[in-house]
Amino acid sequence: MTRPVERRPVEMSWFSALCDDDYEFLGVPDVELQSSWNHCRNIVLTADRYGFDNVLLPSGYALGIDNTVFAGGMAPLTDQIRLLLAVRMGELVVPQVARQMATLDQMLDGRLTINIISSDIPGETLESEPRYRRSTEIMYALRELLDGRALSFKGDFVDLDVEPPRQRTQSGRSPLFYFGGLSPAARDCAAAAADVFLTWPNTTDKVLEVKADMDERAAAYGRELKYGWRSHVIVRETEDEARAAAARLLSKLDAETGEAIKKQALDSASAGVAAQSALRDGSDEDGYVERHLWTGVGRARSGAGAAIVGNPDQVRTKIEELIDAGIDAFILSGYPHAAECDLFARHVLPAINHGKLDFEPSPIAAPS
Repeated sequence: MTRPVERRPVEMSWFSALCDDDYEFLGVPDVELQSSWNHCRNIVLTADRYGFDNVLLPSGYALGIDNTVFAGGMAPLTDQIRLLLAVRMGELVVPQVARQMATLDQMLDGRLTINIISSDIPGETLESEPRYRRSTEIMYALRELLDGRALSFKGDFVDLDVEPPRQRTQSGRSPLFYFGGLSPAARDCAAAAADVFLTWPNTTDKVLEVKADMDERAAAYGRELKYGWRSHVIVRETEDEARAAAARLLSKLDAETGEAIKKQALDSASAGVAAQSALRDGSDEDGYVERHLWTGVGRARSGAGAAIVGNPDQVRTKIEELIDAGIDAFILSGYPHAAECDLFARHVLPAINHGKLDFEPSPIAAPS
């Protein structure tokens, strides 16, 4: 593989399938790949051993295992990798979340990051506007408490007059907030309070459009954002082998099973999911919307529904194209997750200039 021209460092992260999302054949359950402490631990340890910078721990209610408990268990077992913990806004009261996050960060020696989740919580449904209003208020409140400041705030969802917890993060500052969402309310929430805005896969021109819009929205709040890309990847020694692996992944999936899997998620009707469906609708008969961007994963997944597919140079080149478009962080996954982590780490990761995101986040103003 030809050594590329060195670009600015980006964060390279993997994904641990805590929500029953691991398959050899998409849509065909395999007891060996079901979410469990042992299986998900193995994925994280594989990513840690190979030098990935971060790993996403997703959150689900009906699916998989609890990610906060899992993160606590992984803290003493990992050496250098950060844990990107998905936290569902409104599921727990703010002071409790602040104390949990501070304690977890101590256990991880400062290696905690937070993925803000704004979908409905179990047993409750909210329209988009109030749901993201709730997230904005909670992010502001968490940032105040985790930065060690007393909180006195009365909003639509957060009404608190409380001192910060004695427990503090290792740095004394809040972990970074990663956030994704494409509706107008979601974008405004991210602009007001997130640090890293995550996009699901799309063509590069669409990524640039979203970034330009988010830059403008963040500037209106006097803030700046970093940008992340969340997708799957299938890398093999040749392009033909990679495409064959993609086809094999779908070879036992029927449409009814795929739709049932997608509807299990609490965010299955979101604007982001709709955008992934539109991307798939614009693909060719084999599911490719670009030569190396394959939408087949979205036939049985409500979230990130596309994969970068190709040989090592082709996958690296696509990632570099996205870096040049302004992406600062990548959260990748593949099926099965531990096996694809091994392939990507051996064939592509060494050719990418990467490291943990390290920047001073913009302040979050009290929601008005």
